[in-house]
Amino acid sequence: MLAYPAAQILDVTGPLEVFAIATRLLARAGRSDQGYAVEVVAAEPGPVAMSSGIEVVAARARRDVRGRLDTLIVAGGEGVRDVARDAATLAWLRRTAPRARRVASVCTGAFVLAAAGLLEGRRATTHWASCAALARRHPGIRVEPDRIYVRDGPISTSAGVTAGMDLALALVEEDLGGALARDVARTMVIFLRRPGGQSQFSAQLESPLAERPSLRELQSWIHEHPEADLGVEELARRMAMSPRHFARVFTRELGTPPARYVERARVEAARTWLEGSGAGLEEVAAASGFGSAETLRRAFRRQLGVAPSAYRDGFARTSAQEESA
Repeated sequence: MLAYPAAQILDVTGPLEVFAIATRLLARAGRSDQGYAVEVVAAEPGPVAMSSGIEVVAARARRDVRGRLDTLIVAGGEGVRDVARDAATLAWLRRTAPRARRVASVCTGAFVLAAAGLLEGRRATTHWASCAALARRHPGIRVEPDRIYVRDGPISTSAGVTAGMDLALALVEEDLGGALARDVARTMVIFLRRPGGQSQFSAQLESPLAERPSLRELQSWIHEHPEADLGVEELARRMAMSPRHFARVFTRELGTPPARYVERARVEAARTWLEGSGAGLEEVAAASGFGSAETLRRAFRRQLGVAPSAYRDGFARTSAQEESA
C-alpha cells in the first residue's frame, strides 16, 4: 500500500485489514502458507500523517521495494493533489507497476494512477464527487461513476473510502475463493457484494437551481409537495405557460425534462421516508407521490440501482439502533 501525507486513513487501513483478516482465518484453518504479507510504503520510512492527523508507519521507503509484487495499491485522500503532481512518485509507479501482478487504487487514488498513465484507455471509477473531474482531466479514461469498483485487466479502481474494502474482498475471492471472502465479510460485518452503486450514497439527485425566480419557486414547491399532481399540465398552469413552452423552458434551465425531475424529487422524498421512518412501502409510495409500491420500486431501481427495501436495510436507523448507539 502506497501511503503519503494527508491520505485518507481508511483508504490505507481498510483494504489492508481485509487481507490481514483473510490471512488470520487461513492460519486458523492450517493454511498459513496461503496468506498475504501486508506492508505500507511511502517516500520515506517512518510515520506518515494522514488527513485525520493520525499517523501510519511506513515500513520501508518505496525506493527499497524491489523484485516482483503481487498487489500494489494506491490510497486516496486530501493529499492526492500533491502526489498526482509529484514527478518522483509517478516515475516510481511507472517503474513498479509492470513488476506487480495487479495494481489498484482506492477512492481518489485513481488520479495518481491516471497521472502515471496507468489508466489510459481503461475503464475506471473513483469517489462519486470526483468522477466528473477524473473524466475531464483524463479524457482517455472511460469513467464509470456509479460503480463500487471497476476491474479492467490487471488494473482495478474503487469508489470512495470504504469501497476499497469491497474491492479487496473481490481480490481475496479471486485468489482464495468465495467461502473465505464470505468469512472475511462476516468478520468485518460488511457486505460481500454491496447492493446498488455509488448513486445511493451521492447527492446526484440534487439539481441546479433555475435562473428564473419563478422557476426556482416551482422547484421548491415540487420538493415540498411530492405527493401533489406534478404532471406537466399542472406545473405549466402554475407557471402560466403552455405545457409545450413550459417543458422547453424547464429542460433548458435545469438540463432535464419535467417528468424526470419530478421522479428524482419523489425518489429523494422516498429516501427521506425510508431513512427516518418505519412506514411500509405503500405508505412511503403514497407520501412521496408514486401511488403504488411497485412504481416506487421501479423508480428506485432506475435512479439508485437498488430496491427500496435494500436501501432501508443499509441506511435506516431504527429506534432500537438509536437506543443502543
